[in-house]
Amino acid sequence: MNTYYSSLLTDRTALRQFVNDVIHPPHLKNAGYCTTCNKQVVFIARDPWLRDHYVCSHCGSIPRERALMFAIETYFPDWRGLRIHESSPVNRGASKRLASECSGYVASQFFADQVPGSTVGQFRCENLEALAFDDESIDLHVTQDVIEHVYEPSKVFKEIARTLRPGGAHVFTVPIVNKDAPSKVRATMGKDGKIAHLQPPVYHGNPINEEGSLVTVDWGYDICRHIFESSGLFTHLVIIDDLSKGIRAEYIEVLITVKPPADDATNAIP
Repeated sequence: MNTYYSSLLTDRTALRQFVNDVIHPPHLKNAGYCTTCNKQVVFIARDPWLRDHYVCSHCGSIPRERALMFAIETYFPDWRGLRIHESSPVNRGASKRLASECSGYVASQFFADQVPGSTVGQFRCENLEALAFDDESIDLHVTQDVIEHVYEPSKVFKEIARTLRPGGAHVFTVPIVNKDAPSKVRATMGKDGKIAHLQPPVYHGNPINEEGSLVTVDWGYDICRHIFESSGLFTHLVIIDDLSKGIRAEYIEVLITVKPPADDATNAIP
């Protein structure tokens, strides 16, 4: 028997790699630098839907997480010394790096039965529609695919603006699924707490709820106008396509809403 194939039979790791790469070749595979684990790695996708399947071989991050971290490092290079609040983080990618390298990092989840601002395990209890943070107390708010799940986004944008320090920003990802149409509300919640579905319900994964999170809005590019009308702040749209950093997929735009410095009337990215 050929020595190569014989070694495959006795080495399970090599056999698995042979099956994956030869019998079922990846859709995309390339070497590059991962911004979320800060290493030279291999990026690999075994499914054409790159948004969820183009992963880092070392940390398991996906494109939108790497795009967000790249944007933070590019526009806020002093992020390690800032007070950063992230709502609904996951234990990988940008969330993991921010938590490990930023001493002022605060992670939150919303627990309906807990007091806002209290600590639940490793998280602070926070409702984005009514934040418990003081005025102008946060340098960076970070959300990753969260804004499509809130029932009253205008309240969220107002609260983020209220709690940002002058010169601070909301850096976030959200699926902009309506590329050529206005944003569409999919579900609302009445004062009685009952949900009204205006479109067939769609759920995304939720790290603390097995039922998932209901999508309440299909956002379009007019999200920037919605943010301005709610908060008076301008939002910059950052589009990145860079295979060398494993950043390629659909719906991975990074949005940066900036609160201008106290002595500056403009909304320019630092």
